Amino acid sequence: MSTLTIQLPDGVASQLRECAAREGVTVDQLLSAAAAEKLSAMLTVEHLRERARQAKREDFLAFLNGSPDAPPLRGDEL
Repeated sequence: MSTLTIQLPDGVASQLRECAAREGVTVDQLLSAAAAEKLSAMLTVEHLRERARQAKREDFLAFLNGSPDAPPLRGDEL
């Protein structure tokens, strides 16, 4: 485990303490979970951007051409 010292606005720190208490966890646990969740989201976006950079338009069009020309299912209409 690593130890980090951070500075937060008083209002944010107060809300963190209140939220942690409501959830029954420590502020450290809440911040650790929040940081892990944010990192996961950022890494997912990065991964998708990399996949998109490797994509080929002709492959996409070939995929679309292989799908049936049918009306959308009920509830899927635009």
